[in-house]
Amino acid sequence: MTTMAETTWSPLFKEAVSTDFRDFHECLDQDKRIALYDVAGSKVHAHMLARAGILTKEENNHIQVGLDQIADEMRSGAFVWKKELEDVHMNVESRLTALVGDAGKKLHTARSRNDQVATDIRLYARAELDALASELTSLVLAFVDLADRHAETIMPGFTHLQVAQPVTFGHHLMAYAEMFLRDLERVRQARERLNVSPLGAAALAGTGYPIDPAYSAGELGFSRAFRNSLDAVSDRDYVVDICAAGAIIMGHLSRFSEEVILWCTPMFDFIEVGDQFCTGSSIMPQKRNPDLAELVRGKAARIIGNLATSAALMKAQPLAFNKDQQESKPPLTDTLENVRGAVTVTAQMLPTIKVRAANMLAAAEQGYSTATDLADYLVRAGLPFRDAHHSVAAIVGAAREKGLATLSDMPLAEMQTFAPALGEDVYEVLSVEGSVGSRNHPGGTAPQQVRRAIAELRSLLA
Repeated sequence: MTTMAETTWSPLFKEAVSTDFRDFHECLDQDKRIALYDVAGSKVHAHMLARAGILTKEENNHIQVGLDQIADEMRSGAFVWKKELEDVHMNVESRLTALVGDAGKKLHTARSRNDQVATDIRLYARAELDALASELTSLVLAFVDLADRHAETIMPGFTHLQVAQPVTFGHHLMAYAEMFLRDLERVRQARERLNVSPLGAAALAGTGYPIDPAYSAGELGFSRAFRNSLDAVSDRDYVVDICAAGAIIMGHLSRFSEEVILWCTPMFDFIEVGDQFCTGSSIMPQKRNPDLAELVRGKAARIIGNLATSAALMKAQPLAFNKDQQESKPPLTDTLENVRGAVTVTAQMLPTIKVRAANMLAAAEQGYSTATDLADYLVRAGLPFRDAHHSVAAIVGAAREKGLATLSDMPLAEMQTFAPALGEDVYEVLSVEGSVGSRNHPGGTAPQQVRRAIAELRSLLA
């Protein structure tokens, strides 16, 4: 049964909002995240109104004291949220009026909840992105530190999840460092794009009062004020932008998590993750599950869903503000909070990883991983690469038929039946150590180049 709320919106409305609609409509759980930013924006707005002569000095002083008290109540948990007031803005205004009287009712002069909420969300998102940027930096350095310890540890490199060529574990880890370095750049760029103040755009057309949007923007730390009032209140590009960056970050974290999960299996047994990031089984006492990695992998799907939600939400909205935009807050806050959490715990997990170097080395020697080195040997001997590739494929086929574990196990004379240009020195290039060491160019997997990349990245982040 539909019930009715106690009061109407204003004298324009003859009947009160239904209680069910009010409950469906209110967004206080989301708004509590932006409450302190709403107070901060209101303090600046009041100062701006006083500078413009719209508020008296005394009224502004009362408002500032009242807003400071509200902020203290919010921090302590003493602030009483009233669902019937619908959102953070009306809750703050109601409490302010109770504290300072009619001056509180004047605070909303020359603004609308449309530019007010847009300001609050940008302030919230900016602070969250700053924290995320710091956490991404820590994550990159955690990868770099682990790579530094394993610049010479040899492991199999894969394509199609098949052994392809040997690489160093340090080189493999530095690939992720590069990914998250790009993510850090995306986060910084998203912050730069959102750092425009909408305060003063009012409902959609600006206001007839002599306001100073540039002053408000500067006081709130924005790089500039809006140029178009319609765009200022209707823009949620920054929400999609942040959700997109979050989806890419979680995609990278999910790729790494998938490898951690594989590497922890007995079939790989490349690493062991610290106990503090694993769980056991309620029935199988031997189980040691890398649950952190699995949870990060699962949350990636959720964050990708947030991107789809935020993008779809805006695609059919006419200018300017529409109530649909209330639904842009959940994907934004969920993305920021879960991405930050995933980045933080992954950075904490990395130093706990114990590497089974002998198992990695043994796996790198499987699957004839130095076959490309053999082809390169023949190219240096004068064969066209395609002919060299064909000859080595025949050698690999013969090795498989004989059940040989590595190409080094095949006698030279037998290899020469497929490639007469091979000499005794061929065995030097058939070792995984020789293969890795030969990739000694910028960006290559040779230990010297891994350490060079590590030094360069540390310098970038210093």
